[in-house]
Amino acid sequence: MTSAAQTRPAPRRTLRRGLRVIATGFGEQRKVLAVAVLGSAIYGVMTVAMARVIAHLVSSIVEPAVAARSISGGQVWTIVWQMTLAVLLTVVGVVLRRVGAGIAFFNLNASYRRRVTRQYLRLPLAWHHRHPSGQLLSNANADVEATWNVFQPLPMAIGVLVMLAVGSVEMFRVDLWLALIGMLVFPALFVANLVFQSRMSPRVTLAQQLRAEVSEVAHESLEAGLLVKAMGREEQETARFAEVTNRLRVAAVEVGRTRGTFDPVIEAIPTFGTLAVLAVGTARVSSGDLDAASVVQIAYLFSVLAFPVRSFGWVLAELPRTVNGWDRVAGVLRARGEMTYGDQPLPFDGQGAVGLEGVSYAYDVAERSDLGREGVTGSESAPTERVTAVRDVTIEIPPGQTTALVGPTGSGKSTLVNMVLRLVDPTGGVVEIDGRDLREVRQGGVPEVATLVAQETFLFDDTVEGNVTLGRDADETDVEDALRVAQASKFVAELSDGAQTRVGERGASLSGGQRQRIALARAVIRRPRLLVLDDATSAVDPAIETAILDGLRERSDGMTVLVVAYRKSTIGMADRVAYIERGRVLDQGTHSELMDRCEGYRRLVTAYTREAEERAAVAADEEAS
Repeated sequence: MTSAAQTRPAPRRTLRRGLRVIATGFGEQRKVLAVAVLGSAIYGVMTVAMARVIAHLVSSIVEPAVAARSISGGQVWTIVWQMTLAVLLTVVGVVLRRVGAGIAFFNLNASYRRRVTRQYLRLPLAWHHRHPSGQLLSNANADVEATWNVFQPLPMAIGVLVMLAVGSVEMFRVDLWLALIGMLVFPALFVANLVFQSRMSPRVTLAQQLRAEVSEVAHESLEAGLLVKAMGREEQETARFAEVTNRLRVAAVEVGRTRGTFDPVIEAIPTFGTLAVLAVGTARVSSGDLDAASVVQIAYLFSVLAFPVRSFGWVLAELPRTVNGWDRVAGVLRARGEMTYGDQPLPFDGQGAVGLEGVSYAYDVAERSDLGREGVTGSESAPTERVTAVRDVTIEIPPGQTTALVGPTGSGKSTLVNMVLRLVDPTGGVVEIDGRDLREVRQGGVPEVATLVAQETFLFDDTVEGNVTLGRDADETDVEDALRVAQASKFVAELSDGAQTRVGERGASLSGGQRQRIALARAVIRRPRLLVLDDATSAVDPAIETAILDGLRERSDGMTVLVVAYRKSTIGMADRVAYIERGRVLDQGTHSELMDRCEGYRRLVTAYTREAEERAAVAADEEAS
């Protein structure tokens, strides 16, 4: 794994790259940010103008009033309206700056979160297998926010530039010597901020990377909640999470310690500048070279400029997070996976014929599971070994028939199914639907005609009907028909609100068999040419499974069905069977033919039958008791 120290960007490089990211943000939100910059410029000009207003009021009203030991109502009114006008204009500038910066920040966050999640949906399954879900969640959330958080202080920093330019002119106009003090103070602030940024850069970068690790571990622990509880591993998982969060705590403390060290220094510089102005100004007033109003004006400028100048420090402190976040987000947006798409649709009048010719599939497995620790842009150069899951498989799946894939665990059945649906591409050979190579088909073309029902079903936190239609334009009759074919009508009718009942996150309120039947209904309602069932009825009892398969056969309308099967009842209903072992097809034919001539097939199916009978007997005993 690449160490965090190796990935820490140099401060100058961070500054250059951070400015490029800022330019990208300005390009995408130019109108809103123009309002923010305008407001910041107004704020900067009015801050300096306020000093002039105060100096004018001191010389024209305050000093005469002090000398006369009285003040008139007109003088008070003059002070009130001039100060009020200056304050109102300053407030307008602040509002425009903050509203513009806030809108730009949230717009950029929303836009890039949409881009990242859209990219996740486009990328192939093999790419997702290489990147932990926690890392991907961090990319779409924390990393996007880190990238654009710099736009919170940035407009103020731009306004400060205006403020410094106007303020410098004003100070030189008032007095050369006091202005020279300012010319010493402000460069000192810039230098201090640059040193601050160079110290903060590696610490902030490390903290951002560790946040992604925390997200990864937390997501994995939550996903494995059932396993953790069933295996009694609560303490171990707590310790694992504590270890990574402790590393994040240490990194965050280092960030805070660095900030705490530099904050007093940066705060002190303008304070010393103000004291120097007062000392030199008092001496010049005593010598008659300067009036008191001028000293008050420049001292006020120092006091009000001290805090805004800190915005440069905020921007510089954010740049490492900006660059690190952008690298991780851009890594996702640049990813293309291994799959390329053509521009052809599948034949409009196709019947769902599937052909696999000389198909092989091999993949790399990292010897060390360090992938994703540095995000999608991190090192993936760990030693790997090549694993071949499928070898030179040739199968013809006739249209309108049911073909069963049978084989022991790990024989390559699910890999073949994934290739038929083009969730992965073969490393050798060709997969066709209705005579067209799937690599020539446009993106989204295969799901238009083929549907998968997997063993591990996923239901959204929505109603039964919503999970069946998934936004598809279907009426109530279509939903009822799909539920009937999937043998789900009875239990759905018994739910509190029928098909309008919410099923909870991942369908938590339903049993495994009920979830599988909802998933079957979701496939049936699409009337696909090709229906793929990857052990999709494993959680329902044999009688319901037989009814489901009978319903599919009646409803098929020429639909091709490819089923990964284990139960003898399911296999027996197939028109053809392909027996797979160690990634190779050892025999093909009808169930009876394979029972007669294929010893491995006969042993496997017999074992499946015994296991199914034992499970049925256990279920019957439990029901009787």
